[in-house]
Amino acid sequence: MASGKIYGSGREARLAIRSGEHRGQTAGIAPGFVQGNLAILPKALADDFFRFCQFNPKPCPLIGASEPGDPRIPALAEDLDIRTDLPLYRVWRDGKLVEEVPDLKAVWRDDLVAFLIGCSFSFEEALVEDGIDLRHISAGTNVPMYRTNIDTVPAGPFHGPLVVSMRPLKPADAIRAVQITSRFPAVHGAPVHLGKPELLGIKDIAKPDYGDPVEVKADELPVFWACGVTPQSVIATVKPDFCITHAPGHMLVTDLKNSRLAIL
Repeated sequence: MASGKIYGSGREARLAIRSGEHRGQTAGIAPGFVQGNLAILPKALADDFFRFCQFNPKPCPLIGASEPGDPRIPALAEDLDIRTDLPLYRVWRDGKLVEEVPDLKAVWRDDLVAFLIGCSFSFEEALVEDGIDLRHISAGTNVPMYRTNIDTVPAGPFHGPLVVSMRPLKPADAIRAVQITSRFPAVHGAPVHLGKPELLGIKDIAKPDYGDPVEVKADELPVFWACGVTPQSVIATVKPDFCITHAPGHMLVTDLKNSRLAIL
């Protein structure tokens, strides 16, 4: 699943990212370890965002959060530093993306709260182990993601459209994928839609809003999962004066094991 070096633990991957050794996407760089989407907000917005995650568990399954101003999240990893341990961050001001940076040292503030949201990389690993081909992985690209016409459940100022990720699968593989991903509710769970992207408000499946396009062949269905990039869509809608997210595909690698998230 990864292009380049594969690390034997979440800690090894984080140290490689922290040192600048690894700067690319994180899919498959530490097989077996949970990765997370990142949203960092000022403390004044943190309670409302926490409720937003509770109200929208499919796109925003919360796996960890920090104390205000604390860059550590010990429940996810003892030596984690949220300011340095992702390959690429996005800085937003008034809902607009203003820069992408390799660390947060210059923009970190004492009032910031970090939220980690479950990532589909965990269930993708289970799909690949079952022999299901995932085209964006075999092509070495990022998964395509789309804003939809489905509204999230609002909480305080937070509202906006659901974002979905798409994987083209043959019907038999799609059925198996539903069965497998249903076991991973902490990382988006089962798909939210199969086939007919127009019903989700997606006008052109070849033009994703995030990530890279992949071919959907004549004998395949586009299968859509709720996506952890949804907070970035919400940020563009709500326009908070300052916040930080991960760059799509550039996740935090934790010390949690994917197997611990599965419901047997």
